[in-house]
Amino acid sequence: MKGIILAGGSGTRLAPSTHGVNKHLLAVYDKPMIYYPLSVLMLGGIRDILIISTADDIPRFQKVLGDGSAFGIRLHYMEQADPNGIPEAFILAEDFIGYDDVTLILGDNIFYGQGFTSLFRKALKNHQHATIFGSRVKDPERFGVIAFDDNQKVISLEEKPEDPKSDFAAAGLYIYDYRAVQIAKQLPYSGRGETEITDLNREYLKWHQLEVQLLGRGFAWMDAGTHEALFEAAEFVKITQQRQGFKIACLEEIAYYMGYISRETLRQKGESMKKTDYGQYLIEIANRKHTEQYWETIDKNPILELVQNE
Repeated sequence: MKGIILAGGSGTRLAPSTHGVNKHLLAVYDKPMIYYPLSVLMLGGIRDILIISTADDIPRFQKVLGDGSAFGIRLHYMEQADPNGIPEAFILAEDFIGYDDVTLILGDNIFYGQGFTSLFRKALKNHQHATIFGSRVKDPERFGVIAFDDNQKVISLEEKPEDPKSDFAAAGLYIYDYRAVQIAKQLPYSGRGETEITDLNREYLKWHQLEVQLLGRGFAWMDAGTHEALFEAAEFVKITQQRQGFKIACLEEIAYYMGYISRETLRQKGESMKKTDYGQYLIEIANRKHTEQYWETIDKNPILELVQNE
C-alpha cells in the first residue's frame, strides 16, 4: 500500500496567512497541519508516502519533514503545477503507484476518534477496489453526498446537491486499487475546470466496486481550509490534548510505538525541542520504563490500540 498526501493549491481561503507559506504548513495548535494527515497514514502502517505540492512549497516541506527517515518512513515529493482536481494526484503519481493499492488523504483534513486507527486499518485490510469514508454533517449540500442502503452499500454519489439524499458526506480519505490512475486519465473536466473525485468514485460505483466506511458519532472529521475551521481545529486539538494528557498526530511518538525509531532517538528528538511542551512530551515518553502499562490507564489510547492489534 502506497500513500499520497495532496498538499498543493494556493490557499486563497486562508489569505493573507498563506501569502508566504503553504497552508498545510500553518500551525494547527502546536504542530504543522501536514502532521495530521501524515499521522493517519503512519497509523495505518503505510510507510511509502508521496507529498504532492507546488514547486515553491516542496522545499519547505522537505525542510520540515526531510526524507521521512526521522520518522522511519520514506517520503517522496512531486510538483503539481496547477490545481486541476483531486484525481490529478493519481495521474502525477502513476510511476509511484505502479501496481500497488494507494490511499490518498487531503492535506488539510484532520481525523480523530476512539477506535479510528482500528477502523482505518480494518478498511485497509478488507479493501478490494475502492473504499471511501463517510461522515455525517449538518449541511450536506456543501459536500459530496453518499447515499447507501441498509447494508451500507453505496447507491449514489452527488456533488453538492440541492436536495441531498443523505446527510453523510465523503471525507477526504480514499483507498483505491491501481486502476484509479487510468480512470483519472479519462475523467472529463467539470464546470469548475477540474476533474472531480466524485466522478472517479462513480466509475467504481458503476462496477459495484465502491465500498463506504462510515465514521460514527464518536469521530471528528475537520477540514481546516478556512480561517474559522483552522481556529476550530486548533481549539479542538488544544482542549483534547490538555484534557487527555497525550498529543494528537505526534509523528515521533507514533514512529516510536510502531517500532520505527528507538527510545534513544525519541529522547534525542525531545532534547532538540526541550524548550517546548512538544519536546518535553517526547522526553517524558522516552523516560517511561513501562510505557504500555502507563497507556492502559487511559481509555483506549489510539496508538497503544494499534500496537496491541498488530
